[in-house]
Amino acid sequence: MRSVPVEGDAEVSVAVLDLDSGESAAHGGGAFDTASIVKVDILATLLLQAQDADRRLTAAEKSHATTMIENSDNTAASALWDVIGRADGLDAANRTFGLTGTQGGDGTLWGLTRTTAADQLALLQQVFGDGSKLSESSRSYLRGLMGRIEADQRWGVSAAGDGSACALKNGWLPRSTTGLWVVNSIGRVTVDGRACLVTVLSRGNTTQAKGIALVESAAKAAVSVFTDTGSSAAAS
Repeated sequence: MRSVPVEGDAEVSVAVLDLDSGESAAHGGGAFDTASIVKVDILATLLLQAQDADRRLTAAEKSHATTMIENSDNTAASALWDVIGRADGLDAANRTFGLTGTQGGDGTLWGLTRTTAADQLALLQQVFGDGSKLSESSRSYLRGLMGRIEADQRWGVSAAGDGSACALKNGWLPRSTTGLWVVNSIGRVTVDGRACLVTVLSRGNTTQAKGIALVESAAKAAVSVFTDTGSSAAAS
């Protein structure tokens, strides 16, 4: 991460897990605003609640889920945020998922949910790893939506992969109080035949483009820890 350029007062936190070996690495800490990456958590919560109630998602819920994840539609996210019981519902599900540093946003402000890179990695493990609280059908459904993100949103952690079997969700938000950007990305990538879960959270970016560049550079650096090409750099 020493090779990753960070402008001004911007901050970045990264966590990565090699699914094959189970080894992980992290850099940075603290809680960050989620922006739209919380949409994965919202859907995971809905799926867990539906499992517990022994019911299937309704047609309306499925429609909202598709546009919320694939297109990052905010209206759909707000609808499902209400369905799950807003922050109370999210927080309860996250306790089941093993997230310890995430707190749902106040009222209707789901995008101001606070989270850590470690918690987002734990959430991704619920979707892509073993020992999940979600059923296989729920996990497959969520993985499928994350694998069909619309083309103009395929940036972020996907830059660290080789283009195959990538599944992700990005979030971006200009804070009205500072004018600075929150830019986040979470997902699963494959590089050199290795499947990795990657979470990158950032804030204090002067533009969205600079935030995206930071997130992508950080994702590449993080994944390089588990590749032969990055092993010497990671150990230096």
